Amino acid sequence: MKTGLITIAYIAASALFILSLGGLSKQETARRGNWYGIIGMLIALAATVAAMNPSGWPILGGVVLVGALIGATVAARVQMTSMPQLVAILHSFVGLAAVLVGFGTYEAQFATGGPREGATMLLVEIFIGVCIGAVTFTGSVIAFAKLQGTISGKPLMLPGRHVINLLMLIATIAMGVMFVMAPGTSGHPFLLAATVITFVLGAHFVMAIGGADMPVVVSMLNSYSGWAASAAGFMLSNDLLIITGALVGSSGAILSYIMCKGMNRSFISVMLGGFGTEGGTVASSDGQPAGEVRSVDAASTADMLKQAKKVIIVPGYGLAVAQAQHSLAEVVKILKDGGTEVKFAIHPVAGRLPGHMNVLLAEANIPYDIVFEMEEINDEFPGTDVSWVIGANDIVNPSALDDPNSPIAGMPVLHVWEARNTVVMKRSMASGYAGVDNPLFYKDNTLMLFGDAKKVVDEILTAMR
Repeated sequence: MKTGLITIAYIAASALFILSLGGLSKQETARRGNWYGIIGMLIALAATVAAMNPSGWPILGGVVLVGALIGATVAARVQMTSMPQLVAILHSFVGLAAVLVGFGTYEAQFATGGPREGATMLLVEIFIGVCIGAVTFTGSVIAFAKLQGTISGKPLMLPGRHVINLLMLIATIAMGVMFVMAPGTSGHPFLLAATVITFVLGAHFVMAIGGADMPVVVSMLNSYSGWAASAAGFMLSNDLLIITGALVGSSGAILSYIMCKGMNRSFISVMLGGFGTEGGTVASSDGQPAGEVRSVDAASTADMLKQAKKVIIVPGYGLAVAQAQHSLAEVVKILKDGGTEVKFAIHPVAGRLPGHMNVLLAEANIPYDIVFEMEEINDEFPGTDVSWVIGANDIVNPSALDDPNSPIAGMPVLHVWEARNTVVMKRSMASGYAGVDNPLFYKDNTLMLFGDAKKVVDEILTAMR
């Protein structure tokens, strides 16, 4: 009876997790999707506790309480600009958990040193789970450090790095073969050696990836963490963990594909690394302006926006850094009340996290029905009076279309220059994370509005009022 109820609870939780993913695919249903996920997790935890020996409940309760307090504190304090870092470090926890579960399972199953006939599949599961977890852990830690600015966002291009990665992969496979064949617990050295190698492999992989590819890296690590969790589920014979990990792993892989498509780059080329430099680099290779720049002030921008019949706003990471979304929401309200049609255009890789801009706008209560993805709105720029770019760079770079020799050639971008007027808000003329000059800044219909996004948007809002 108890086993049957637990199975039913696991099935219900799995269904809720699937509904959660479906809900999170659209802004208008994202809140409901979150609740599906929360309820599903509560059911899963309750069922797992019920399946345990009651003697372990006090320890589990203490650990869960500490974890809940830490999670609640972090969630309350982390700003939206730090969300990519938070996601990256949370992925590292999943990876480390898989490593620890692998070692724990190996000890529990083979500590007696007896024969291991029929246990080959379990040993393979342990080895794969530990290796995926190790890559996820160190890769996520490096991604966190890059996003946080603790280490440089520039790619680490070691001589022969691909050969080094290949040799580490071959060594890992060799350790796996010897681990499975070793009797009793004598496979410990091989498992430990493979763990160290994959720790290094995960760190080296992400170190070689430049800042321009960080959105793909985050979604890729999301996929890895899912497969690590699924592997832990196999080790623990927990069906729900297997299903949940597979959902996260597959959805992360699909998201990585979408991100790569949005950058016109293959997943393999991203993994090979080397694209993108640290933000704030000089806009042109010789350090000289590539054309004449026309600037504008906040008051003139406010007048231009108020006179426009249609405005398309393109948000970027600079908007998130300045925390200007709430002031921007007030500007949008004034424009809409005055009869101006206002829309938002979201590029798939805007910001440093998939969906970063959507969440940012939702936080400011900007209506879902005026937020559009790139493919839905790109054709509307020619009929737009003002395209307003706030803190974005590479995603509005026309050289992706015009210059076949550009590093971002072929990358789908938002055609903001096709509007009657384009206002670009930036702190300076520095290039974006791809380290590529942007000809948009020098076009005849482009006006540059320099300064901190929050300060400038506040000035525009004051002028409008």
